[in-house]
Amino acid sequence: MTNLNADYVSTWYGDIAQPLFERFAAIKLVVCDIDGVFSDGRIYLGNNGEELKAFHTRDGFGVKALINAGIEVAVITGRRSAIVENRMSALGVQHIFQGQEDKLSCFEQLAKQLNLAASDIASIGDDIPDLDMLKASGLAVAVQDAHPYVQQHAHYITAQRGGFGAVRELSDLILTAQGQLQLHGGVSL
Repeated sequence: MTNLNADYVSTWYGDIAQPLFERFAAIKLVVCDIDGVFSDGRIYLGNNGEELKAFHTRDGFGVKALINAGIEVAVITGRRSAIVENRMSALGVQHIFQGQEDKLSCFEQLAKQLNLAASDIASIGDDIPDLDMLKASGLAVAVQDAHPYVQQHAHYITAQRGGFGAVRELSDLILTAQGQLQLHGGVSL
């Protein structure tokens, strides 16, 4: 990590110890929960039963940046929603698993399919259903407003809340640690 990268990261998200930054550098797959991570955790229901979720564009940019850098992105969520399928597909996410009550089993199958070790995988979550998946990851990330018990088991807690840029923060940190973070205007960090 160059001094310039360290300066940006510490300015944006706070200081990160070198051993933790090395975990970010090893990541080849990022596994995300949806509700409470990509969204703020609230589910909006219309009068006719339609479900709405809000997604932050910065998180979308972070996902695309990871994919463009050759890092796999997956979502594993307990709920089913056409909104999730549409948004994640639009971002280029190829691994979309919905209706997963046993997130750990899905996580393990995906890791095996992609031939990845735990140290190659970062997971980001916010609540108890994500805990086993987080514990199985080489880099367990909890969003800033995650349940306190989940935060106790995280290697890193984001400065941003779920639905408000937490996924982008994780993306920035991974790409910075791997020397691949690029800013528009031709500046590469």
